[in-house]
Amino acid sequence: MRTTKQSRRYGRAFLLCQCVLGVSLLVSALPAGATDADSGMTPEQIFEGGTNLYSNWIELSADGLITKGNSSQAEQQQHLQRGAFGGIEDLHLQEAIDKKTTVTLDGRSIFDQHDYKISLGVTREDTGFARFSFENFRNWDDPSGGFFPPGNLHYSLGNALTLDRGKISFEAGWTPKDGPKVTFKYTHTYREGEQSSTIWGAVPPFGTPAIYPSFYSIDEKSDSFQLDVTHHIKSTDFGVGVSYEMGKVNDLLNTVSQFGGGPAAQQNVTDSQGTSYDMVSVHAFTETWLKNNLSFSTGFMFANVNNTFSGSRIYIPNLPYTPPGYFNLNGGSEQKECVVNLNLMATPFSHFTIVPSIRVQSEDLNSNSGGIGTLLDTATGPIAATSARDELAVRERVDLRYTGITNWVFYAGPEWTEGSGNLTENGEFQVNGIDVTPLVRLQTDDRTFFQKYSVGARWYPTRRITLDFGGYYKDDKYNYTLNVDSTPNIASSMNCYPGYLVLQSLQTLDGNVRLTLRPAQNLTLVTRYEYQQSTVHTSPDPVSGLNEIESSTMTSQIIAETLSWTPWSRLSLQLGFNYVLSDTKTPALDYTQAVLDAQNNYWTLNFNSTFVVDNKTDLNLGYFYYESDNLQLNSAEGLPLGAAARESCVTAMLTRRLTPHLRLNLKYGYSHLNDLASGGYNNCDAQVVSSSLQYRF
Repeated sequence: MRTTKQSRRYGRAFLLCQCVLGVSLLVSALPAGATDADSGMTPEQIFEGGTNLYSNWIELSADGLITKGNSSQAEQQQHLQRGAFGGIEDLHLQEAIDKKTTVTLDGRSIFDQHDYKISLGVTREDTGFARFSFENFRNWDDPSGGFFPPGNLHYSLGNALTLDRGKISFEAGWTPKDGPKVTFKYTHTYREGEQSSTIWGAVPPFGTPAIYPSFYSIDEKSDSFQLDVTHHIKSTDFGVGVSYEMGKVNDLLNTVSQFGGGPAAQQNVTDSQGTSYDMVSVHAFTETWLKNNLSFSTGFMFANVNNTFSGSRIYIPNLPYTPPGYFNLNGGSEQKECVVNLNLMATPFSHFTIVPSIRVQSEDLNSNSGGIGTLLDTATGPIAATSARDELAVRERVDLRYTGITNWVFYAGPEWTEGSGNLTENGEFQVNGIDVTPLVRLQTDDRTFFQKYSVGARWYPTRRITLDFGGYYKDDKYNYTLNVDSTPNIASSMNCYPGYLVLQSLQTLDGNVRLTLRPAQNLTLVTRYEYQQSTVHTSPDPVSGLNEIESSTMTSQIIAETLSWTPWSRLSLQLGFNYVLSDTKTPALDYTQAVLDAQNNYWTLNFNSTFVVDNKTDLNLGYFYYESDNLQLNSAEGLPLGAAARESCVTAMLTRRLTPHLRLNLKYGYSHLNDLASGGYNNCDAQVVSSSLQYRF
């Protein structure tokens, strides 16, 4: 049943639409200025401004979102708030003060959507520019938790959560025709509001499935200052820049767990996460043409990040089975990173290009933290942790391209990355001298070696056929040497991590082909197929007595078809189809039904058409469909995972050029979501009605 508040919202929406439509019809009924015969212009020129390209415009809109079912899910899908809204859809003004100076103003303001944007700038040719801008937009998030089929359990926090994102910036530059160019930019960004999380709380019966929804309270701000200088001397372009950024993060993760029956068994968990940081970064680049067929470019970046953090994890009330928490957590970290890039592009002979490059990256990180840990309802004790990490990685790459054979293009690109590093971790939490959580003492040397080989070609057998085919092989290896490890890694141990694995490797084989056919001048078909298989091998510490195992295999296939047809000068059609087959297999399925092979199979269909009704009117129709069926109904053994949904959407847009200055747009969209994975609790329908009137001058 529709509430009074909803009725008022819908009423305002249709009233705004009627007002815009009424003004449009009134203006269209006014006597026209010049006719086709008077001006000597074609009808298309009359209603597109003729030879006068209008550089200023304002567009007013009136819109409405009508939902059915889970309104929060509909708002998240449509990125809109239900009810009536409207305002200035788009505004652009520009004025030339003199022959070289132009002032511009751009804006947008949609009432009830927290969607605002304004930009003011002035530009003087061969001298410089200055710009100020502000923008804010809002995201809506469905605060629903998980679904547990055996008990038909599903929980939601109610109305959609909202998160505002925004940016304020000022930018100025000195850009003379000759000489160095200098730009400065200040940017303030923020995120404020609430956002749902998949870290759900536990709910009985049938054990404690985690399906009760949780959410983040977000308060994040940052300020950045950036100064860049670029110049060109003879055959060399070069630039240097420095930036400084500081920010604060104050987020809360709010989780609820329901143990037993009644509110008395409800436990609220508040996890606060506070961070303040500052970062200094310096970068530089050069690009030089040594010869007509030889260029050399370099890049450099150094960054230093310092941050302090605080936090707590509080359980209210403290039940006899409350897990460890903490408060008064404080700490800090420092990270230094340096990157150097060197690139050479050469054409040693006709039709052949080779680009060798090398990239060196080093990273150094140190952190420490301390606080008071909590256990059950009364016990407390000190917690402390330190960690240090250093890493050096070198990447070599060669890009090859050959076009010496008629109607053929060949390319290849081998790539290698070698890395080495060291990680040290120490942590403890004690109560009355007894370790509550396992004492951590870990020192690990790691070595990485990544290699990738890509090859492909493009063939033009005829003017109407193009064939692209290629692929790559990638092999990534991670080797770990456990110099210090406080955890017993024997097979019977219940506490092996973090120092348990000594080798992990990932091999990927990918092949793809794309065929483009143009059987007629107005018809194009594109067919694409891609196959990819990845395997992961894992080796534990030899003391465990276990051998290397193929821990997972991932296989993906993508089939896509696109058809573009223009049967008539006034009509264009486009049809697209995508089918994805993807699954991940692990040996766990041989031992338990709690972990099943994961699947991510889905297909989509989309259609779009544009019809020019007459010289004043355009009609656009669209359709989209998505379907997946990967739900795993294994609630009795483990957590049911997998997406299963059907979604369809129909859109229609009519554009009517009323006069050379006025343009009317009418839009309608309908979408339906059937979410099988949520037991139907997230099903929703959404209708979007929109009208706008643009005035150009």
